[in-house]
Parts: sequence; structure tokens; C-alpha cells
Amino acid sequence: MMPFSNTTLDFLFENRLQNSKAWFDQHKPDYTRYVLEPLQELVRLLTPCMLELDDLLTTDPRVDKTISRIRRDTHFSKDKSLYRDNMWVVFKRGKMHGTVVPGYYFELFSNGTFGYGCGFYHASPEYMDTMRSLILENDKSFFKASQAYREQAVFHMEGDCYKRPRYPDAPAAFQGWLQRKNICFCAESSDTELLFSPQLSNKLAEDFKLLAPIYQFLLATAEKQRQDSAAKSYYL
Repeated sequence: MMPFSNTTLDFLFENRLQNSKAWFDQHKPDYTRYVLEPLQELVRLLTPCMLELDDLLTTDPRVDKTISRIRRDTHFSKDKSLYRDNMWVVFKRGKMHGTVVPGYYFELFSNGTFGYGCGFYHASPEYMDTMRSLILENDKSFFKASQAYREQAVFHMEGDCYKRPRYPDAPAAFQGWLQRKNICFCAESSDTELLFSPQLSNKLAEDFKLLAPIYQFLLATAEKQRQDSAAKSYYL
């Protein structure tokens, strides 16, 4: 594996600082060698594990397939900086930028920190309503997910919560799930020794497997939400 390095981080930082297409074009070979190629190799190394977890995941090691763009979309942002100082990889079914199914991710920042996990960047309210209904219906896949979450110590649940309990009578163990407006299971690290090591892909694969029951529950929720939406459209 061509691992990440200090040169990777330096490029991300300097490129964002320069904020110049001319500078980026001049240094594009460095972007390719130190940023893009290590990301592509990480995707390739993770692909067997990801397809074991879900054989319908997209694993094409290309920008806009599994790898983020370094150029920012500024159309709807107050921040008009041209380039980001972070990059990420996403494994999900279908299009990389779709929001209807969960995915696994790895994200790298110019300060040397990185994060990884599974869930949604932004789950729709309809998706979260469907997830809550499955939880309250005692869906078997939820119990497997809940047990898997309790038995591991790598990932924590994230996502904005409602200020007031929506289901105060539900079991305490369910509350963290039921109160979410969005949901993701995340791990963060500042271990640059691991980040720069050829063993990074092995560590990610090992930890991603801990999330398999959680991913399957999130995926089951997406399928139910799709079916419910199709049925609703049919009767309208």
C-alpha cells in the first residue's frame, strides 16, 4: 500500500491556504501522488471486506464513485473557498452522493486526525420515522444492532437529538436511538502512526465488521422506507 504521509497532510493544508486554481493545477501531480493514489489504494485494499459486508456496495476507486472531490461545491455555501482540507471515502449502494441508504466511510483531515464509521451524512425525516417505527415494533434486526453497539467500544452514536423525549415510556436502552434527528456511528483518532502505516486498512476492516449488524439494521430501515414510499405513491 502507498500509505498516507506528512506530505499528504501538508498538501491538503497548503492547497486550502492558497485557495487558487492556478496553484492547484501547478501542483496537481502532488495531489495525485500523495492524496488521490493513497485513497485509491485504500479503497482497493478495503474492497474484499466491504463486499463481504454487503456485495452490493460500490467499490470503484474513483472520484465521485467512492472518493470525494477536493474541489468544494460553493453554490449553496457562504464559505467560497475553492478547496477542502479534508478528503473521504464512502462505500454505499448506488451513487456516492445519494442520501437514501447508509454507507461506511473514512475521512482524513489536514491536521492528521481521521474518522471512520457508518451511517448517514444526512438522513431524511421520513427515514428516521421509519427507523423509530421498527424500533418500537421490536424488529429483530434492531435488537441485533443494539446488542452489537453495546458490546463494542470503538464507535459512538452521533446525530442531533430532539430536546424533549418523544417516547418517554420506551426502554432506556432505546432512547439514544429514538431521540435522533440523524444517525451515524463514528470513531475518531489522532494516531498518525496508524494513519501512515500500511496496517491502516486492516484496522479499518476489523472495526467495520463490528458495525455489520448496525449497518444491516440501517439498511433494513432504508428498504422499509422505500417500500412505504412506493405504497404511498401507488395509492395517491
